[in-house]
Amino acid sequence: MTGFNTKLVYGKGLNNLHDNCTGAVNVPLYQSTTYAFKDIDGENKYDYSRSLNPTREYLEDQIACLEEAKHGFAYASGSAAIHAVFTLFRPGDHIVVSKNIYGGTFRLINDYLKNLDIEFTQVDTQDLADVESAIKPNTKAIYFETIDNPFMKVTSVKHVAEIAHKHGIFTIVDNTFLTPYLQQALKLGADIVIHSATKYLGGHSDVIAGLVVTNNEEVADKLYFCQNAVGGILAPEDCMLVIRGIKTLSVRLDRHIQNAQKVLEYLESKTDEVAHIYYPGQAGDETDEVARTELKGYGGVITFELSDKVDPKAFVNSPELIWLAVSLGSVESLIELPYYMTHAELPVEERNKVGITPQLVRLSVGLEDPEDLIADLEQAFAKAKKLTAVESAK
Repeated sequence: MTGFNTKLVYGKGLNNLHDNCTGAVNVPLYQSTTYAFKDIDGENKYDYSRSLNPTREYLEDQIACLEEAKHGFAYASGSAAIHAVFTLFRPGDHIVVSKNIYGGTFRLINDYLKNLDIEFTQVDTQDLADVESAIKPNTKAIYFETIDNPFMKVTSVKHVAEIAHKHGIFTIVDNTFLTPYLQQALKLGADIVIHSATKYLGGHSDVIAGLVVTNNEEVADKLYFCQNAVGGILAPEDCMLVIRGIKTLSVRLDRHIQNAQKVLEYLESKTDEVAHIYYPGQAGDETDEVARTELKGYGGVITFELSDKVDPKAFVNSPELIWLAVSLGSVESLIELPYYMTHAELPVEERNKVGITPQLVRLSVGLEDPEDLIADLEQAFAKAKKLTAVESAK
């Protein structure tokens, strides 16, 4: 099987861990914690579910198949997956990291990993000269998100990987915003790819999960050791939810993108209320070309800066259909203020430095009728502008 949509449905193959006794078309949910040995001298593939569980194995094989990777690993959250990757490094190692990263990753780096004497340098990963100039003799990896959060600018996996490989270091990519449907980063040169499967891969706001893939055998051995020794595994029931979500990934993402385009056109018309829009391919610089050549689509997240005529808190409090909530990539639309919510872990000076202001809004466009989303945003703008005018008149 070579078609991507077929792989979404069947994983590695039609008979991969299917229950041949009953003909069940879904992968069985193996809840057993332990497995009986045939005899004391026999070798069992499964002995204890922290080490290997058949349901988790299916999901790990499935994400590896979608990424065209040799190895996949499933963790209890996206943050657990990120932490597992960082366990590859030791005191004295140096990592180049993007200046715009998920707030939880920022917290992990600054409040935990730096205390272990792992050194980090933040750079603009869209600026290749900036990336290369930050590499030092003890640098071990370059870590970035293909689409940065929340400004939606695209970093070239291909060009960063070329720099990394020239210096003999790893390229680590968090590809949560794109999934393997919109970009297969290993094929562009990345060594390790991370996904928060909580987002588009799960897709229904009902499971917390993280996934990692790699083709590097040594890295895979170390990731498995960490997974087994530390125990931050994804439970079988949660694996089933991610497997179910993956089956509809392409049809959902196609709809996310279609809806995002219509909402984008609407926001572009709101010249009095919206000061700036951030969406891949809309930056007006060289990152647009990267988006066109390395991505198959741009996803369903739009970030925009409100003008001073719109109170941001009043605006996000006003929608009746769109949920005021963190996260992204689900069937329902979600809206939030990064300054107060997803990026609140960053110190105020750090938020200001990277441009995360109180006026910045992040919208994860869901699968609703786009006309309903636009109507909901329209009434939110009207309410917020009215409240802002009243406050200004006081």
